[in-house]
Amino acid sequence: MRAFTALLLIVFSLLQYRLWFGKNSVPDYLALQEDVTRQEFSNEKLKQRNKLLYADTDDLKLGTEAIEERARNELGMIKENETFFRIIPAKKNTNKELP
Repeated sequence: MRAFTALLLIVFSLLQYRLWFGKNSVPDYLALQEDVTRQEFSNEKLKQRNKLLYADTDDLKLGTEAIEERARNELGMIKENETFFRIIPAKKNTNKELP
């Protein structure tokens, strides 16, 4: 009976060792869970970016207003017979002399 109990304790110890320190152990599982959570967060950000890009491409396909807006903002283009005014803000003098 003692030999059987000792054998069971040895098998139990080996299983515990494998559970905590072996391949695919609990710490490995927890690290993978963290990696999955980080990847899901990254995927969610990319999904949001993709939605914006799809909306932008749909807008460019369907209307000329978006194309015109991009041409004006990004390329600085203007229409015929249109006057372009650039307003440059005045620089503030930070070196004021105190009386």
